[in-house]
Amino acid sequence: MQKPWLLFAVAVTVMWGLWGALTAMLASSTPSTIIYSIWAVTMVIPCVIALKLVGWKLATDKYSILLGCTIGFLGSGGQMLLFHAVDTGPAYLIFPIVSLSPLITIVLSFLLLKERTGKLGTIGICLALITLPLFEYSQGDESSTHNLVWFLLAISVMAAWGLQAFFMKFSNNHMNAESIFFYMTITGLLLIPVAYFMTDTQSLKDFDFSTIPSIAGIQILNSIGALCLVYAFRYGKAMVVSPLTNAGAPLISSILSILFIGIIPNEFKILGIILAIIAAILLAIEPEDNKSSN
Repeated sequence: MQKPWLLFAVAVTVMWGLWGALTAMLASSTPSTIIYSIWAVTMVIPCVIALKLVGWKLATDKYSILLGCTIGFLGSGGQMLLFHAVDTGPAYLIFPIVSLSPLITIVLSFLLLKERTGKLGTIGICLALITLPLFEYSQGDESSTHNLVWFLLAISVMAAWGLQAFFMKFSNNHMNAESIFFYMTITGLLLIPVAYFMTDTQSLKDFDFSTIPSIAGIQILNSIGALCLVYAFRYGKAMVVSPLTNAGAPLISSILSILFIGIIPNEFKILGIILAIIAAILLAIEPEDNKSSN
């Protein structure tokens, strides 16, 4: 396969895009911490399949365990912080901050991994980064924005996910992708008790447990997408994969939200959709020798 990184990156954007649109429909009726717990459990399914495909070869040396758990806790921990941020501040300002996480990945990959890309790839990256905040921008009441807590939490999530993407690429040089995903799964499961204690008691009592299968069916899209992301970083450059997936997923979510929920995007999101399409095309047609990995 000439560009395996692109195949996996596209799979990530499609599945995460669909997951984002469907999860948005659950947000009003299901506590986010419960959704997190169900998602963590669904991670087990692709994890078992991935390990079986490689003959259960798991990296168990101390360095691999350290790297794998670092990736896992950065991802899952960032998700937990995001729950608090949304509870204390305006989502329309929080998500633009969080969505800029590829900036951290790109800078670290450029400085530490010596990754480079060609002119088309550079333009694509820039457009993708411009696109990210446009997807979540909306006008609204600013009265709740004067709270330093949600701002610091949003910055923390951005940093966590940017670092996670960098370590995911870095770890692919030391351990197999299946081992990385195994430790991501384990750390996600370990944080379920934290999610439980974060859940409001009344909302837990009101939760309809009969909806668990349908919620799990949606969250498995996220889990499989996460595995595809690990593979995308194995074969591609972090400074290309990260902005492509972070722009592509909101693109799919925006389109599906229009179809499923009837949301009409504002002019900023329409501009974001156009820029994301252009960015994805530029990143896809960049000559292979410019994107060859280690």
